[in-house]
Amino acid sequence: MRSIWNGAISFGLVSIPIKLVNATESHAISFRQIHTEDGGRIRYRKVCELEEREVTQAEIGKAYEDADGSIVPITDEDLAHLPLPTAKTIDIVAFVPADRIDPLQMEHAYYLAASGAPAAKPYTLLREALKRSRKVAIAKFALRGRERLGMLRVVDDVIAMHGLLWPDEIRAPQGVAPDVDVTVRDKELDLADALMDTLGEVDLQDLHDEYREALEEVIAAKAAGEAPPEAPEPAAGGKVLDLMAALENSVRAAKQSRGEETGEETGEPAKEAEEAEVRHLPRGKRTGGAAKKTTAGKSAPAAKKTAAKKTAAAKKSTSKSAQSSRSAKKTESTTKSTAKKTPAKKTAARKRTA
Repeated sequence: MRSIWNGAISFGLVSIPIKLVNATESHAISFRQIHTEDGGRIRYRKVCELEEREVTQAEIGKAYEDADGSIVPITDEDLAHLPLPTAKTIDIVAFVPADRIDPLQMEHAYYLAASGAPAAKPYTLLREALKRSRKVAIAKFALRGRERLGMLRVVDDVIAMHGLLWPDEIRAPQGVAPDVDVTVRDKELDLADALMDTLGEVDLQDLHDEYREALEEVIAAKAAGEAPPEAPEPAAGGKVLDLMAALENSVRAAKQSRGEETGEETGEPAKEAEEAEVRHLPRGKRTGGAAKKTTAGKSAPAAKKTAAKKTAAAKKSTSKSAQSSRSAKKTESTTKSTAKKTPAKKTAARKRTA
């Protein structure tokens, strides 16, 4: 890695020659400005106002503009002879616990590399002293035309330095907090704790820049003459009107994403949950209710059909009985009629014979 600054760490009377190396890098995708009509590049040219001509980087220097508009040239040699001990030195001024440093103060991060073999021993001494003390070193150094604060700590086997803002560069958070009185119930805090526990921890190595990946897909599609991928539909969900319902739904969704069984998280009445538009019933309850409804719907028609069949059978049986009764009466009547006619014929026959 290329060094951006060479100097030394001043540790009491111990001087450690070091090289300053950037500890971070940007993976952001850069865009160029173009003329939308013809796609031509838009460039900014450095032009001297007096000569009205473009100048090269080698011809450009530094200067300070005074309040009256006058220009005071400042050369690199002038900066090299600043009356400061930190011009080429990282001057350690104190050792403090790491939690004394407000993360708001942290800026860029750098690695400090030992410069040459003679620097190896004092470099290792400072590194091991920081490890054993479990403290960080506060230092002052000059970089890019200004004096800065730095925090030295150990990362693996390397001493790293974080640039720090000066305390007066941190703005007070006045007027940022809500200006209304809000009461948070213990039940809401319990649900917030449950949500935090459910979400758990994450390995930062697993996180990545999804925006950059999506942007690369769009660029690749455009370069290939294809239509860019469509944006996914936003997640469904209405405006949450009740904080408790929102917390309950958040805990339930977090558990479902982890494959855990969900249940009732609180003993709050169902009325509160119904006030939110994003309330979802558990899957099991929906299925059970549908099953009951279907069963009830099918049993009534079946009972009606059975009763109808029984009624029809009874009517048929009654009809057959009536027909049998009528047939029996008709037979009986015919028999009597025949019996009456037979004796009369016999009598007539006897009279003719005599």
